[in-house]
Amino acid sequence: MTILAFSGSPRPDSAVSRLLRAAAAPAADSRFIFFEGVLDLPLFSPDLDGADALPPPAVAALRGLLHQAQAVLIATPEYAYGMPGSLKNALDWLVSAGSFYGKPTGVISASPSEVGGERARAGLLLTLEALGAAVVPAASFAVPLVRTKLAATGEVLDAAFAAQLTEAVAALAAAVPAV
Repeated sequence: MTILAFSGSPRPDSAVSRLLRAAAAPAADSRFIFFEGVLDLPLFSPDLDGADALPPPAVAALRGLLHQAQAVLIATPEYAYGMPGSLKNALDWLVSAGSFYGKPTGVISASPSEVGGERARAGLLLTLEALGAAVVPAASFAVPLVRTKLAATGEVLDAAFAAQLTEAVAALAAAVPAV
């Protein structure tokens, strides 16, 4: 199974990007494709995304990755009580493609705060609902106090958290329809 691991952070070595790599590490039965290029996407404009428009190359690449994937795992930080604008921009580019419709999707937010980015995750869930994603509850959760659970090197510091990541990937795999 192929999972698109989608970092909502504009920083390549952010906690949420490390979180996605940690989730992928024990998943021997799954192939992860990492998308960390939210800053490569131009600002969304419906004029660039009409029926006769050719999408910008970075948008076409993202859509191609999403098309290849059987499931998606998105991790987002929380900026000013919401998801980063760069993540929302990326998702806006995916509306017309219909690529998320019915696709099993996990949604993880992480923050150094005690609420773990729950407000960002709530906003992201609303956007994914509009996209028709099939959000998998067992693969969707907030990670409070992320710095106590994940080292700067990416090593998972908390055994219960490591198990939660493994269970999230297994839940995504179980949600993928058999072909």
